[in-house]
Amino acid sequence: MNGAPPAGFARLFSPRGIAVVGASNDPQRISGQPVKILADTGYRGAVYPVNPKYTEALGLRCYPDLASVPQPCDLALIVVNAAAVPQVIRDCGRAGIPFAIVFSAGFRESGAGGAELERTLKAAAREAGVRFVGPNCIGTMNLNDRVYCGFGPGFSDPRLKAGPVALVSQSGGFAFSVVALADFEGIGFNYVVSAGNETDITTLDLIADFLERDDVEVVVSYIEGVADGRRLRELGRRALELGKPILVWKVGNSDVGRAAAESHTASMTAGYTLYRTAFEDGGFIEIEDVHDLVDAARAFLSRRLPRGPNIAVLTTSGGSGVMIADACDKHGLKLPRLAPETVQAIEPLAPKHSSLANPIDLTAQVTGDYVRFNRICERLLADPNIDQLIIRYGAVQGARGEAWANSLAAIAQGSDKPLLVAWSRVPDRTEASVKILERHRIPWLITPTRTANAAAALYHFARKRQVQMARAAHITARIIEPRLLELPPDARTLSEHQSKRCLAAYGIPVTREVLLAPEAVAQLRRPPLPFPLVVKVDSPEVPHKTEAGAVRLNVRSLAELKRAAQEMVAAAERHKPGARINGVLVSEMAEGIEVIIGAVNDRFFGPVVMFGLGGVFTELLRDVSYRFAPLDLATAHEMIRATRAHPLLTGYRGRPALAVDALAETLTRVSLLAADHAGRIAEIDVNPLMVTATGVVAADALVVLRD
Repeated sequence: MNGAPPAGFARLFSPRGIAVVGASNDPQRISGQPVKILADTGYRGAVYPVNPKYTEALGLRCYPDLASVPQPCDLALIVVNAAAVPQVIRDCGRAGIPFAIVFSAGFRESGAGGAELERTLKAAAREAGVRFVGPNCIGTMNLNDRVYCGFGPGFSDPRLKAGPVALVSQSGGFAFSVVALADFEGIGFNYVVSAGNETDITTLDLIADFLERDDVEVVVSYIEGVADGRRLRELGRRALELGKPILVWKVGNSDVGRAAAESHTASMTAGYTLYRTAFEDGGFIEIEDVHDLVDAARAFLSRRLPRGPNIAVLTTSGGSGVMIADACDKHGLKLPRLAPETVQAIEPLAPKHSSLANPIDLTAQVTGDYVRFNRICERLLADPNIDQLIIRYGAVQGARGEAWANSLAAIAQGSDKPLLVAWSRVPDRTEASVKILERHRIPWLITPTRTANAAAALYHFARKRQVQMARAAHITARIIEPRLLELPPDARTLSEHQSKRCLAAYGIPVTREVLLAPEAVAQLRRPPLPFPLVVKVDSPEVPHKTEAGAVRLNVRSLAELKRAAQEMVAAAERHKPGARINGVLVSEMAEGIEVIIGAVNDRFFGPVVMFGLGGVFTELLRDVSYRFAPLDLATAHEMIRATRAHPLLTGYRGRPALAVDALAETLTRVSLLAADHAGRIAEIDVNPLMVTATGVVAADALVVLRD
């Protein structure tokens, strides 16, 4: 049932009538709170308590069963013993009630018996045609229509401010704490949902619904984990299309089970890594605190996105300017020189000892002269080199502050560039200046650093949106069509020689090599390839040959080759007694900078590609970047630039530039190999891939197949 059209949720959040199944007369009990809360918070529809024990509940007629409830009734709030919930859902279907919210606990969170009951509940809902939130949830809010469907202190304040933000949380009590704290700072929510166990309607279903709503401009989600990483990625792309950010608060980020992974790539691609990759790829902004939520929401509700990374900082405090500049640099924002015409225009307005380098420090001399300060703001917004403006002005209180804010609002309306205010006093939302800024959607933020962080959120969302739009407008053809692979049906891990054949099928350069039986090596009269050579054991059961002592580099004579082959086979047998050894792999000695390319086909997120510095120190250095497959060449280049390997590849300290284009093409080919064969290939390691000035070559490879 998951994945139904979001439009189908209209009556969940705006029901014409609500039945409360299991309602009681005690307003302090969970069974009595929903009826009282709906009455106290101004719900305008009909409320129907349902409980055969009562004829009246909290002043309302109480019905014996759902069949007796008048229509229209679009929603049932279920507060009964867990074992009774499946039958109540069936009764909803018979009564024509399309939605339910199940508060009851005692399902999979309580053990094996509860998990079986939850499966029964899911089947009952499917048969009845009923969609439901929960079980084990606190409820939902539609603040615009005053539909508070829940229990607990989070639902008890009818004065909560509505606003164009929606929150979906996998933690119930925490969600409503967040709402209260954000409301205190002036951020209102139109919708709040505690998702509970997500047996039917999931967090992703709700995000999809809220993205499409006209009364939602920002979506916030507190996530512990999702079962469908591919859909999470789709929602990220949709958020960029719509220009609506998803502020995601991801918790539970430890990488469990890394040590058991069979390849280097898998050991570094567990848990949070894939979420972070999805967040970086889509319209997500990661937050880690309520302050992050408030600041990012304020910034995005300005309805302005920057065209680029360039920031102008205007302040009356030199220290604040330095703090903002440091934070901007940390996030990849630039403080460029002002255009000459801008400097010429603001120089006569600035006090004598001002610094007109960016950040622009006007000193405290203009604190009492908002007209001069705002005229400079106007000039900075008009500068063609500037994409956003951050200001910090001292006189924000009283009548002078009110006049300053009105003037600033008029200036902001004349520009499509973001303008952010670093607040310089203890915040008081009753101040006239604050009300003016909020009315005109000019974000004001506490502390210089938080202001810069908000500007960075705007930039990174805008950049990702621009990239997605550019890709959609310039869809490029694949550089290679899908290839058939000869994969052994009963194998789990391929040997190096077999793995390289997979790479070669996709046009990925591999080292010249010869696979020989150990006894054939002993009988050689001349080398199979020119010296120097690399000698390795080829075995699917010894994937990491360095740890096994089963590799020898820089072999320069026939005698050394024969001795190395004998020693390598013995080392492999000691490392893995009984290992199946296909033979001795003799290959050319490749030179160049070592990098790693890897891929993992994750069962939740799909194929993801990794790039970074390679060799035996890959896991130690962890200088890697990730993107989802398949890649285009532009994304491959982006992956390379995201690592510290990039300067080494592009001519560090006068060294010759290496074949970065060939490297990007190889990344793309590996991504296509992983994507085309996601049904069979679980992991790919190309480590090391040697990069030179003329090209690339895979010196080692490992392919792991699905069970």
